[in-house]
Amino acid sequence: MIDLKSKKPLIIAGPCSAETSEQTLQTAEKLAATGKVDIFRAGVWKPRTKPGGFEGVGIPALPWLVEVRRRTGMPVAIEVANAKHVESALAFGIDMYWIGARTTSNPFSVQEIAEALRGTEAPVLVKNPMNADVELWNGAVERLAKCNIKNLGLIHRGFSGYGSSKYRNTPMWHMALEIKKRLPELPIFCDPSHICGNRENLLEVSQQAADLNFNGIMIESHINPDAAWSDAKQQVTPEALVELLNSLIWRAEGSDSVAYQASLDELRGVIDRLDDEILRLLSKRMEAAEGIGRIKRENNVMILQSTRWNQVVQRVLARSAELGLSEDFLNILLEAIHIESINKQNHIMQQ
Repeated sequence: MIDLKSKKPLIIAGPCSAETSEQTLQTAEKLAATGKVDIFRAGVWKPRTKPGGFEGVGIPALPWLVEVRRRTGMPVAIEVANAKHVESALAFGIDMYWIGARTTSNPFSVQEIAEALRGTEAPVLVKNPMNADVELWNGAVERLAKCNIKNLGLIHRGFSGYGSSKYRNTPMWHMALEIKKRLPELPIFCDPSHICGNRENLLEVSQQAADLNFNGIMIESHINPDAAWSDAKQQVTPEALVELLNSLIWRAEGSDSVAYQASLDELRGVIDRLDDEILRLLSKRMEAAEGIGRIKRENNVMILQSTRWNQVVQRVLARSAELGLSEDFLNILLEAIHIESINKQNHIMQQ
């Protein structure tokens, strides 16, 4: 049985899709030869956004994975999206399963999979849902746990968003930190391939995961990425994967150094004092919002003033470089402030 906590970092790698027997076996043998990969992954059933694309070989690919395990000794992992997938995979003795983002978003599908996997000792990893909903992610884990599946883990693959971004799926690292806080006993892995959607940013995202104390990464590697039948831009050759892994720094969780602890305590004290000041200022800001709510109520004016709020956002974002704060962070902060301001004004309106 695979112990997801036996090694850190644990590296899960392989092609986005098992396309042919030759491609699957050649990629697996090259990855095994690196000595860096612990578990071989390959997509057998591929959920695609639009019909007409390559949706995986399906059941005929399962014997290829059995052969991968026989030749290389690496355990093999696949994605499952329904009970039939699970039944077929169990029949071939697949070692590990993961639930994809689209499936995590559907509680009915998760429940179906949980029932089919009931009592399995094989590890089951749960990717975050497509949308930024930590409750949905947490709920999927709970459904599996209630079916006596004990060997569970998490995969952070980013969240779908609207608009242009350098990422295919926005990382929203705070969501991963939130699920870690809720489920501290579960190992969590990063899927930089699906966060990035390209090869160029894989190292940057993987290092962020390492710095946030993730247990490892799941990354897509193909013997000939440019010719891949799915997600070609985000896959790397086994040789490029070795370079990436050799470049990563996995730091210690702590230090016994007295100087380290003293410096840390001093700066944490500074942060605590600044946090108190920030909270006091936020409280005063909400008092001003309540005042605006009273004026709007007296003049029978609606709460939401989009033009004014857009001006506030643009003014703040224009200072992001000066303040040394990312636009992503400022957008999240401003959204939270805006929601609380509206709640305050709404309460005034209802009086």
